[in-house]
Amino acid sequence: MSNTHKVTACNSHHRHIAISVFRIIARKDTGQALVEVALTMPLFILLLIGAVEFGRVAYAAVEINNAARAGVQYGAQSHVTASDNAGMRQAAINDAPNVMGLTATPTHFCSCADGSASTCLATDCSGSRLIEHVQVNTSAVVDPLFHYPQLPPIFTLHGQAVMRVEQ
Repeated sequence: MSNTHKVTACNSHHRHIAISVFRIIARKDTGQALVEVALTMPLFILLLIGAVEFGRVAYAAVEINNAARAGVQYGAQSHVTASDNAGMRQAAINDAPNVMGLTATPTHFCSCADGSASTCLATDCSGSRLIEHVQVNTSAVVDPLFHYPQLPPIFTLHGQAVMRVEQ
C-alpha cells in the first residue's frame, strides 16, 4: 500500500469517527430543548395569569372611576339634579354594568365664592356668591380568579369625582 493510499484511508477513518461522535452528541441534545420548554412553561403560564389578573383589576378601577364621573356629571347639570341623589347614584351604576357590587354614594355641598363655608342656604354668603358642588364616591370589590401568597384575597377599589354645579 502506498503512502498516499494510507493517508486517504486514515482520513476516511477519522472522518467516519468524527461523524459518529457528532451523531452521538446530537442524540444527547435532541431532548434538551424539550426539557427547557418543560421547565420554563410553568413560569410563563404564571406570568400570563398574573398579567390577566392585573388587567382585570385595572379595568375594574377604570370602570369605577368612570362611574363616579358619570354620576357627578348628572348631578352637576343644575341645582335640581344636584339634589337628586337617587339620579346620581343610578347614573353611576348604569355607567359600569360590568362591575358587580358597585356602590355609589352621592353628596352635595356648598361654599361661598370668598372661600367661607356654607350650609347651602342662600343667606349664608352675604356679599358673595354661593357655589354648589356635587361629589360621588364609588366602590366595588374585585375577587381575583386566583389567589396569590402575599396579596390580599380581594381588592376593594374606590373612585371619587367632584364637580361644580352649573349656575
